[in-house]
Amino acid sequence: MAFPFITAEQRLAEKRRSSGVILGPAGVGKTTLLKTTEAVSALFVDMEDGDLAVRDWPCDTVRPRTWPECRDLACYIGGPNPALRDDQAYSQAHYDQVCAQYGDPALLDKYSLIFVDSISVAGRLCLQWSKGQPQAYSEKTGKPDNRGAYGLHGSELVAWLTQWQHIRSKDVWLVGILDEKLDDFNRKVFSPQIDGAKAALELPGILDQVISMIVLKDDNGTPYRAFVCQHLNPWGYPAKDRSGRLDVVEEPHLGRLIAKITAPRAQQRTGESS
Repeated sequence: MAFPFITAEQRLAEKRRSSGVILGPAGVGKTTLLKTTEAVSALFVDMEDGDLAVRDWPCDTVRPRTWPECRDLACYIGGPNPALRDDQAYSQAHYDQVCAQYGDPALLDKYSLIFVDSISVAGRLCLQWSKGQPQAYSEKTGKPDNRGAYGLHGSELVAWLTQWQHIRSKDVWLVGILDEKLDDFNRKVFSPQIDGAKAALELPGILDQVISMIVLKDDNGTPYRAFVCQHLNPWGYPAKDRSGRLDVVEEPHLGRLIAKITAPRAQQRTGESS
């Protein structure tokens, strides 16, 4: 079989989609962002059982409660990775298994947005599962080995995030808690709230967009919510815009953010010149 080359015309004609993570302090309204999207085409992956803020929003929901369920769902939605062996998660064998369990993947065609709440909870589920695996115990003594557990946790979580990133047919957005700490020089530093260091460090390199949803103040001192979208921002919040289409600060509206990222280039240029 010849390697499938994609011409420039084919690539430019592909429907653009978006993927990213929105980080913010607890209570800032991350889950409520779901209400700024089209309910009929959104799938809400509710890991926190925290749908109180969107209880009146008529979108479909799925509630994974264990790490294997989280992996199965990502495989079912994202499809198989042909580079993996049959004994690995997200392989063709894993995909065949979850399709037999959940049904025809064509059922997912109705969804254009996958909204995952949250990576912080996913990290906790992953660590709990990792601590029960053989890698989490010393081969010599049989006692728990935290290094092995956290090593497995990091590789599992990175593979899970990568599986979401590789979904080309849907917009995929995850949310998570943004931690604020002081470093040794009493300066504020911000990072995703994820158990273990590996996933938090690699997260910005995996997903296309990293957005901080925070509270700023206008010239009169009035607070307002905003998206911080670019790495070079005056507050030091984690952010990245691989699309190159976002301003440093955008309004906290996920639907409009996705539209701005995915708009055809000609259409965006027209809007910029007007």
